Amino acid sequence: MDGTDPIKRIASVYVEVAAQGVDRPFDYEVPEELHPLVQVGSRVRVPFGPRKLMGYVVAFPTTASTSRLKPILDVMDLEPPLTPELVRLARWVAATYLCPVVTALQAMLPAVLKGKHKRVFQLADPGAVPLLPEAEQSLLERLKQKKEWPQEALMALPGITPSLVRQWVKEGILRGEDRVGDRSTRKTRIWIVPVVSAEALKQALESIPSRAERQRQLIRHFIEQPKEQVQSELLAQLGIGRSSLDRLVEKGLLKREEREEYRDPFEGRSFERTHPLPLTDEQRCAYTAITSPLKERRWKPVLLHGVTGSGKTEVYLQAIDCALTDGRETIVLVPEISLTPQMVRRFKGRFGERVAVLHSGLSDGERYDEWRKIRQGEAQVVVGARSAVFAPFSNLGLIIIDEEHESSYKQEEQPRYHARDVAIRRAQEHGAVLVIGSATPSVESYFKARKGTFEWVTMKQRVQGNPLPPVEVVDMREELKDGNRSIFSRALRQALEACVDRGEQAVLLLNRRGYSTFVLCRDCGEAIQCPHCDISLTFHRTNQTLRCHYCGYAEQVPDTCPACSSSHIRYFGTGTQRVEEELARLMPGLRVIRMDVDTTGRKGAHERLLSAFGQGKADILLGTQMIAKGLDFPRVSLVGVIAADTMLHLPDYRAGERTFQLLTQVAGRAGRHEIPGKVVVQTYTPEHESIQLAASHEGEEFYRRECRLRMAHRYPPFSHVVTCLLSHPDRTRVTQAGVRAAQTLRPLLPPGAELLGPVPAPVPRVQDRYRIQIMIKTEAHMDESRGWLEALRQLRERKDDPDLRVSIDRDGLVPEAETTGLPHV
Repeated sequence: MDGTDPIKRIASVYVEVAAQGVDRPFDYEVPEELHPLVQVGSRVRVPFGPRKLMGYVVAFPTTASTSRLKPILDVMDLEPPLTPELVRLARWVAATYLCPVVTALQAMLPAVLKGKHKRVFQLADPGAVPLLPEAEQSLLERLKQKKEWPQEALMALPGITPSLVRQWVKEGILRGEDRVGDRSTRKTRIWIVPVVSAEALKQALESIPSRAERQRQLIRHFIEQPKEQVQSELLAQLGIGRSSLDRLVEKGLLKREEREEYRDPFEGRSFERTHPLPLTDEQRCAYTAITSPLKERRWKPVLLHGVTGSGKTEVYLQAIDCALTDGRETIVLVPEISLTPQMVRRFKGRFGERVAVLHSGLSDGERYDEWRKIRQGEAQVVVGARSAVFAPFSNLGLIIIDEEHESSYKQEEQPRYHARDVAIRRAQEHGAVLVIGSATPSVESYFKARKGTFEWVTMKQRVQGNPLPPVEVVDMREELKDGNRSIFSRALRQALEACVDRGEQAVLLLNRRGYSTFVLCRDCGEAIQCPHCDISLTFHRTNQTLRCHYCGYAEQVPDTCPACSSSHIRYFGTGTQRVEEELARLMPGLRVIRMDVDTTGRKGAHERLLSAFGQGKADILLGTQMIAKGLDFPRVSLVGVIAADTMLHLPDYRAGERTFQLLTQVAGRAGRHEIPGKVVVQTYTPEHESIQLAASHEGEEFYRRECRLRMAHRYPPFSHVVTCLLSHPDRTRVTQAGVRAAQTLRPLLPPGAELLGPVPAPVPRVQDRYRIQIMIKTEAHMDESRGWLEALRQLRERKDDPDLRVSIDRDGLVPEAETTGLPHV
């Protein structure tokens, strides 16, 4: 090469391969004909040993790491799917959460782009004759010989260059599409377009013989309605076959055009247009706190701490409008799919087609089309779950995380990122405002706000002016003493009956699905366990099965105990199915909608069930924690919590915090509008401070106590916690590996750090793999801890025992010092 383009002569590429020592960029030569296409964020095909693999371009170094560079073979996309900012973000995610860079890069792309796929090109309109130079015109004539051209075959044609193909695609002469297997990643429809005028069609009608009645019918249709129409709809409307249409296309009276259409997950649904509402004084203060730095294009984190029903969503909507007016983009994160339907309705109603939706409930095709709308600048607002934080915007002005305390913002597989920390990083890079909204913020965010790192904005009053509902705590131990062995306390049952008699609605929360918690033999005391996990099976009455909620194992309920052959088997505990059955027994005729994983597995089930409840088709909404937050139904006047102790005694330092948050959130579903509300909480530990403080709405006091407790035990936000989980089919080997890991790590830890373990994990066996856990607590910044973190990384990558798996999880909010500047990778 002549060196006229030294910047792009060498490309650093992360190759898609999971192997030790490959988590680094490899340098490749960029052939001159690929210069216009190869950019930071491009997916490329490169030679890697004897194989040809896909990789991601992350930089263009001025000097090569070796004198013998292999060339990039091909570019997968005409436009890079990743922006340079997302590439930098991926390297930060990899360094922060201890995962390979390529894993972080893959997490940012829709599933369609991750599988093996090929790219094909077609002439957009084979019959058209665009005005082109003679050389290009002859190339187009060559392309007409085949309906479609695979990218490799197209590029092999003499005279075809990547630049020319890119130009033709931009000019609409060529159309490219990706295909995964035999499936197209794009949705297209055939349109029928009249080629001649209505007068010409009338003349043609006279020449059509009377026996060709179907052709005559088609011509008459286009004389009366001379506009293009979708082929399938046209044929269905007229009730005719395709052959008649083919004859008219052959005669040149009509023509077919294949046009791409985005798959719309909300096709057929209309969203009522909404307008900004007048803000209360508290809402106006919150709006100003968000929009002032937004207008100044200044990075600012804001904790919007507002009680349930205080109107946080309206503040979000008006702040987004301010960002859009300024020409900037917005990401809105909601905790899980159950929140999405109501949220989407509000955002689509306000901003229409400018809103894209990203969540796991969409099909791969729908998600891909929504992602492309964002990448191509056709959407400026994204509403979605955790992974929407990676939306490929290039001019972000605002990131909103609603209900930020939710555990679903933490990814459980690699990369084990927390969406809140990634959002902080992105907002800093774009000079954007980050809004963290919740009635019950995480202890980490609360601490940051009290310290002044986040601006703390409180909204203590509900928009309607209604007080927070009174909470009655029922001691279920006393109910048992008084002979009440029902799932429902007398107070909750009376409240339910009164609520239904008034024609109002109730929400019942039980954070456990299934019919019962476990099945136990009354003779030998043996609970029926999963054969693959150290956990008891849950009974599901609907199909009379016992199921493991960890690995999915299922079996029929045995007639006798597997341990002692006794027939005295009894169901213990309570699940949502059993509560539904008990409601039907106690209150015949009661209309109940149950929402849990079992009833919402099918696509669109969340929205159907919530819409039915909102339309008054049920008296009671019964469900797990998916119904505890974000829902707003005017006629709900009663909330009942069946068992407040479900999460309280889990081996997790956040158990008390999560119990407080769940109770506060579900209580906020009652009395949000004109009808006053009431909450009944059933518990076996009414004296626990999480339950007491949630019942009395004393959030400040709860956070003060929880912070003191965390400080005493050195948990976030007063330390970092890194958990190393080792698993192996052999219990002895995983124990030995855990001991070796602890011995390796202990001398590398900074002063004051604490290593706990190795000990069995809370669930010691899952899917026939035994699990050992090591926990490390340290106050040192992670940049000061690179030694033991690198040792952890190497431990995970060691392949001396292929059956040993090591996963590393970093917990807690990333300190400010670690969200500035790119870490060394």
